Amino acid sequence: MSAIQQLLTDHIDIWTAAETEKKSGRGRTSGNAGSVYGVRKLRELILELAVRGKLVPQDANDEPASELLKRIQSEKAKLIAEGKIKKDKPLAAITEDEKPFALPNGWKWVRLGHISGIERGGSPRPIKSFITNDPDGFNWIKIGDTDQGGKYITSTDEKIRKDGLSSTRMVYPGDFLLTNSMSFGRPYITKIEGCIHDGWLRISPPEALDKDYLYLLLSSPYVRRMFVASAAGAVVQNLNSEKVRDLLIPIMPSAEQHRIVAKVDELMVLCDQLENQHSNAAEAHEKLVSHLLGTLTQSQNAEDFSVNWQRIAAHFDTLFTTDASIDALKQTLLQLAVMGKLVPQDENDEPASELLKRIQAEKAKLIAEGMIKKDKPLPPITEDEKPFDLPKGWEWVRLGNLMPEYQNGASSRGDSDGSPVVVLRLADIKDRSISLAEPRELIISPSMIEKYRLSLGDILVVRVNGSADLVGGFVVCEQNFDGIYCDHFIRMRISQKIFNPKFLALVGASQLVRDRIKDLFITTAGQKTVNQGHIGSLMIPLLGVAEQNSIVTKVDELMALCDQLKFRITNADRLQQKLADVLVEQAVA
Repeated sequence: MSAIQQLLTDHIDIWTAAETEKKSGRGRTSGNAGSVYGVRKLRELILELAVRGKLVPQDANDEPASELLKRIQSEKAKLIAEGKIKKDKPLAAITEDEKPFALPNGWKWVRLGHISGIERGGSPRPIKSFITNDPDGFNWIKIGDTDQGGKYITSTDEKIRKDGLSSTRMVYPGDFLLTNSMSFGRPYITKIEGCIHDGWLRISPPEALDKDYLYLLLSSPYVRRMFVASAAGAVVQNLNSEKVRDLLIPIMPSAEQHRIVAKVDELMVLCDQLENQHSNAAEAHEKLVSHLLGTLTQSQNAEDFSVNWQRIAAHFDTLFTTDASIDALKQTLLQLAVMGKLVPQDENDEPASELLKRIQAEKAKLIAEGMIKKDKPLPPITEDEKPFDLPKGWEWVRLGNLMPEYQNGASSRGDSDGSPVVVLRLADIKDRSISLAEPRELIISPSMIEKYRLSLGDILVVRVNGSADLVGGFVVCEQNFDGIYCDHFIRMRISQKIFNPKFLALVGASQLVRDRIKDLFITTAGQKTVNQGHIGSLMIPLLGVAEQNSIVTKVDELMALCDQLKFRITNADRLQQKLADVLVEQAVA
């Protein structure tokens, strides 16, 4: 067994233990694909060992790299003589101090520009006027034409007219394209002929160099470090052709290039298998957690609930081991709370029906006195609408029938005169609570300050947001501060004799309300919006305030335990990542 294979198998628990992390990026498949931190580090280690000559043994019978370089130079001189490439200006000699690590016998350091042509792309302006549907147009290669994590560029979404050729750069099958801005330094091999804009660098490698070796070299952590160092200090990191020409790369005998490529391919397949096993296990774990938590909310009676909970409790340490599983547990706790299954009912509590009678009497009195207007009646709640049975003493109600007071927020532009005052924005909402860490002040007139002032117990409803998970969210004002709120919110005030504001907020965070909000909101220009009518139409459970207080206390207690568990998991995962880092460092030392 080779040293790298032994390193892989001896520490399999470390490579696969770290939490799966989300990938991000541009390209055709960017999005929700995941990678395992340990396996990603293992892939990087394989490439690092490959370019250092530590992945496969050297063969003394191999032709040395110096002979390969002679053939490459002959090939380059021939192309210059034929006018196919231009003669580059001489590159600086390589000094001993520049060499980042020692190479095996038979290997050589060389500057990339010494063996390859390197040119920047260009774009005709304005590019929109050169885009064409003509099948004879030239392929217009963009970053978006790449596959996330892919190696080759095989097609383009757009073409440009032939008269744009003088302002751009042609590339040909077998050329390397290197991103020189944004996620700079990412290599691709093009399999098509086309044109590139100035976000690309074209590298034309010599025929005598194994293209698969050059690809893994340009993908290696070593080259990435060199590119980052050369771009250090810039506001926007990017590469230019001169920096890439100066890049120091190790060249080894041709036969060894082939052996390295074959070994890298073999080991990357093993990494794929590790990642797939981890992904499959994670998916199965997520389904199991979802199923078992579902049995709690679907329990028909107290005895059934107890049996289902004991099943979960017996395996708690193995079920709740990831952020996703703990988030699912939190959501289940909220659902159990609004279903009346989190704390026992007290027969001495006033039933919600009596509370409703007082609300209706108070409402009728205020209407008669002209204090409030008579609202348009909300539709009655039918049996088919009720998603689950409520405990004895609870009632289904529409929020709008409980005399809420609504007020949309102040203009985010402020007023022409007045006083500076803190104005809450969406950015001030963190984890469904108000944060004053980075307050923003606007000039607001005195009358508007009074109109939009917040009081303890007020609930801010997120009126507009690009995310369906955030719009319609309830946030309780739990602290006194001299401030108002902007028009991204609706302020909702409701008598605390009817609702503990924190209980109403957890109802708003539960799946009962979140699912309904997603059916109600309006989408305009990518923004999801809810209005006062949407909020008033929500069907929610009504129960005595005493039981609401008990539920809020229990939810706070359980959520704190969940947060502690998540904190321990995060620390354990960080430790696993550090162990993977140490293994990599030791392997290349």
